[in-house]
Amino acid sequence: MNFEVIIDNLPRLLEGTLLTIELVALGLVVGGLIALPTALARVSEHWWLRVPAYLYIFFFRGTPLLVQIFLVYYGLGQFDWVREGPLWPVLRQAYWCAIIVFSLNTGAYTAEILRGAIEAVPRGAVEASRALGMSTALAYRRIILPQAFRIAMPAYGNEVILMLKGSALASTITLLDLTGMARTIIARTYMPVEIFLTAGVIYLLLTLVFTRAYRLLEARAHRHLADAR
Repeated sequence: MNFEVIIDNLPRLLEGTLLTIELVALGLVVGGLIALPTALARVSEHWWLRVPAYLYIFFFRGTPLLVQIFLVYYGLGQFDWVREGPLWPVLRQAYWCAIIVFSLNTGAYTAEILRGAIEAVPRGAVEASRALGMSTALAYRRIILPQAFRIAMPAYGNEVILMLKGSALASTITLLDLTGMARTIIARTYMPVEIFLTAGVIYLLLTLVFTRAYRLLEARAHRHLADAR
């Protein structure tokens, strides 16, 4: 094990780590904004809201993330109307393509998690809100969604970890995230064990930090249950 190579290249790996965190964070924020209305559409009584939401979720949950990245980064450029359109300056950049795909992918998974959580809210709570004369929107805002968010928290924590690991695929479209930076260093040093092992440890540390922080957040969200005991 050549520790000198690890120490020399650690700053570059940390630089790639920052890009990884940035990609995941932006993807999760935008994905969350997509997920909530999509989940509400999935539980809607109107088919013209349910069907598009179902098809969106079905596609992004049913196809590999790598295929989705290639479709957006390599596929859209073959259409003249895309290259001549106003969004081409964004779509031709690997960074924004990765953000778009990560957002749509995690948005689909998060929407399905929220759908299940909304349907898991006790029926009595919904009926009580109606008995109090709440409108549907008010019931969702004060009763259904707060409980659904708590129910969804364990599954959503797993989704964030999967998104963190899936972000390594950004390196396939020339982005120098943690994995991309590791591959670049290996091409120069020819020492894959040391560099990939270091990258793996960094991923583990990121997962550990997030897991600990998320457990604290979960405990805070469910502290009323602990107090009730």
